[in-house]
Amino acid sequence: MSGGGPPPNVSLNLNVRGLQPSVTLAINERCNQLRAEGRQVFKLGLGQSPFPVPGPVVEELRANAFQKDYLPVRGLDALRCAVADYHRRTQGAQCTSEDVLIGPGSKELLFLLQLVYYGDIEIPTPAWVSYAPQARIAGRHIEWRHTQASHGFRVDPEMLAQAWSADPSRPRLLILNYPSNPTGASYDATTLERLASVCARHKAVVLSDEIYGELHYEGRHLSISRYYPEGTIISSGLSKWCGAGGWRLGTFAFPRSLSWLLQAIAVVASETFTSTSAPIQYAAVRAFSGGEEIERYLHESRRVLRAMAAWICDHLESTGAHLHRPDGAFYVFPDFGPLRERLAKKGVHSSTQLARQLLEQTGVAVLPGHDFGRPDSELTARLAFVDFDGARMLTAAEGQRKDAALDRQFFETYAPNVVHGIERLAAWVQE
Repeated sequence: MSGGGPPPNVSLNLNVRGLQPSVTLAINERCNQLRAEGRQVFKLGLGQSPFPVPGPVVEELRANAFQKDYLPVRGLDALRCAVADYHRRTQGAQCTSEDVLIGPGSKELLFLLQLVYYGDIEIPTPAWVSYAPQARIAGRHIEWRHTQASHGFRVDPEMLAQAWSADPSRPRLLILNYPSNPTGASYDATTLERLASVCARHKAVVLSDEIYGELHYEGRHLSISRYYPEGTIISSGLSKWCGAGGWRLGTFAFPRSLSWLLQAIAVVASETFTSTSAPIQYAAVRAFSGGEEIERYLHESRRVLRAMAAWICDHLESTGAHLHRPDGAFYVFPDFGPLRERLAKKGVHSSTQLARQLLEQTGVAVLPGHDFGRPDSELTARLAFVDFDGARMLTAAEGQRKDAALDRQFFETYAPNVVHGIERLAAWVQE
């Protein structure tokens, strides 16, 4: 029997037919393949934290490697307490351990939320690449909310209110991700208050994906739950701020008014993943408890990412590309539209062609804006500046004076693939 498709008279579920593997994972595999073939590749595609897991968290995992029993579906009680305390401590959220759900990655929890919640999935673009495929698998209707470059690709409260006014009581789940993947954009208090007012008026449920919250460059992340506590689910985890993507641990914190939704997800979880890895949960207690060493780790991580983002933005702007400087995370989202005529001479008329030719001709791997819900004719791309040894970088940054600037020379030494990749990209678009 051929492995290329289902057997005769057997069909895939219509919600799955036509789906492709996650583009972020696919670009990483393609890069590894090219490197295995001897090509020089600059991996600016997959958004994986380059930094190591903080030492105290690793030690806690080592100490709990013997933990082998199934844990409660909702999660280890000590971890749920630590997560609730974390949200109270950092955002003033009024939650307890009873409001927290632990899962094998926030990605899995998000999928289960879309599966059990009956309503439209509202996705602002540009958006993380898995939101829409998950909604499609779950059979949910997607409403794209295209943001504008003139607003820094942030959701405009007035635009949202106008879009919802035609059917004000329709069940809706708004996914709000910030600092954003792919733009790095965040929100100020005033905008969050206005968004909260619109959501409250229409009784929309907000999934506030704050997985990059601790990577706000100034350490000033604000959760929309401060202004809309009764309707906001806060999503977090270990993958981005704690460098532990492969550990697969995510958290949801629900308001008490949405406890019915938590219970429904927990029921489905009991029939799917059962419980999250026990050793990882015990180690995560230490991560969410914070402390001086973890705060120092976060401070240096932000310092490195802030300086690297600034250098990248300066360099790309010098080519004539347009971009909005990120507020956090490790992404930039340039628009090469101002170079359209020059790129057309290379046969580039879309973001997909841009990314494909860039990889094949220069070895620089990026993702096209089209993968994030933008029109393919828009010459946007996401760059993840993470192709460096994060442990070595943090050690070097800690050795610098606190007032010393981290500049191109510093990054040339400790993140050469990022520097050379950005410079090669810039030279190619200007040729």
